[in-house]
Amino acid sequence: MAYKALYRRFRPQIFEDVVGQGPVTTTLKNQIRSSNISHAYLFSGTRGTGKTSTAKIFARAVNCLNPQDFNPCNVCEVCRGILTENIMDVIEIDAASNNGVDHIRELRENVKYPPSKGRYKVYIIDEVHMLSSGAFNALLKTLEEPPNHIIFILATTDPQKLPPTILSRCQRFEFKAVTTEDMVERLKTIGAELEVTIEEEALRTIANNAGGALRDALSILEQCIAFNEGKVTYEDVVDTLGIVNYEILFNLVQYIADKNISQAIGLVQDIIGEGKDVHQLIKDLINHYRNLMMAKIEVPLETLLSLSSEVLKKIKDQSNLFSVEDMTRAIHILSEVEVKAKYAHQPRILLEVAIVSLCENREKDLLKELREKVNQLENMIKKGIVKEQIQETKAVEIRRETKPIQKEAELQEKQLPQSEGIEPYKEVNYLEIKNKWNEIKDFIRKDKKAQIEAMLKEGELVDIRKNTLIISFKEGYGFHRDTLDREKNREYIAEVIEKVTGQKLKLSMVMEDEILQGKGESEEENFIEKLKKSVPEGILEIYDE
Repeated sequence: MAYKALYRRFRPQIFEDVVGQGPVTTTLKNQIRSSNISHAYLFSGTRGTGKTSTAKIFARAVNCLNPQDFNPCNVCEVCRGILTENIMDVIEIDAASNNGVDHIRELRENVKYPPSKGRYKVYIIDEVHMLSSGAFNALLKTLEEPPNHIIFILATTDPQKLPPTILSRCQRFEFKAVTTEDMVERLKTIGAELEVTIEEEALRTIANNAGGALRDALSILEQCIAFNEGKVTYEDVVDTLGIVNYEILFNLVQYIADKNISQAIGLVQDIIGEGKDVHQLIKDLINHYRNLMMAKIEVPLETLLSLSSEVLKKIKDQSNLFSVEDMTRAIHILSEVEVKAKYAHQPRILLEVAIVSLCENREKDLLKELREKVNQLENMIKKGIVKEQIQETKAVEIRRETKPIQKEAELQEKQLPQSEGIEPYKEVNYLEIKNKWNEIKDFIRKDKKAQIEAMLKEGELVDIRKNTLIISFKEGYGFHRDTLDREKNREYIAEVIEKVTGQKLKLSMVMEDEILQGKGESEEENFIEKLKKSVPEGILEIYDE
């Protein structure tokens, strides 16, 4: 007898065999019980969740001569004929290869003929979203006025591609991704039937990497069984899938937490040297940081992650090494690397740069310390722990120190030519500029400078620093930045801003990544200013009570 793949060998034969789709199978059985059978069904959901299998079970159940609890008996003449494809009352069509108008017109001609053995002729159209628009139009007429003996079951992984006129004529059933727990139980049953010992951690790893598709899980299990007959271990699954062992991920993230760049890069080299795929390593790292984040925000990991209690404990312990901000930053950095690595000739270098960025985070550490000090000082002020104490001697010293500065300032004032038309400097109000930004752009458009106005729309106001308005542009808008950064354009925009707001300032056009590079420094300055403002003006003494 020819060998059958596991997903074919263990294909569900009755409704109860379909894993994780209780609401769907219960509804279909109730319709058979009450004889309220529709003429058209739409089964949608991700791959490997049982859409086609359920369609075949339903097709046999409505035609079965001896139904068992509204399930097909699978032994009567009709059931056996459908299973062996000797009876043409159940017709399965692959829409990916039969997607033309002519195929559907042929179908329309054939639906006129009654079933040969059963009560219904059932058409199962798989991947129905692949039909052409003309084919959908041809099918629509049959769905509008079908013969009484016809049942259409449309299966698709992409229901949004179906025309609304088709969707409105079908009863829709959504097949959900199979949960990890349901998948593990099914794999245990299959392992016992095959007389294969499978470690619990191996089962959970297979289920976690199947993406909610039981068919994918069976394919992985079949490959692991072939790798090591009679027993499947966690190491077998890791080697088969090419994923990274949990212990290695914990070690790598520990090196990142310790800011040990050499050890982290060395471990990455060892992992890749063992033949692991760089893209898979990036995915595993993202997933690991996601698990740490869930543990940090106290999400019940036992219900969220299908992992052993030992691994869950390690995740909770390691999550204490990072803040939520650290983990979200790591996920963002690695996610960007994952996208760029798909098109890079050397994705390994991108990963190494990301590792270095995660280790070298000194600016953020400094800001974190400043933030903690500011918060501590604010709490002390609120609790009245700050005691104001004027010290005459220090005040005198301050006055003495400022005298030379005052003289120098007076000297500079005398040397500078005075102009009656120049107003004294006043601080530029960023909020006023931002609130009137649309008005500024309207002024430019009405001034018949539509091109400048259109390019400004792609820019974003960042801040005002040293009397200079900073406008940033995202990646891909370098031409806009370069055009607006021309001297005549900058001067024109500055003139418009002065006319609308009365504020005179310079302009700086930059790319967004340049802003991100300088963000740490500016945030540090802001925190220092906040720290200064938190201290009451005068001479203070802070002491612990």
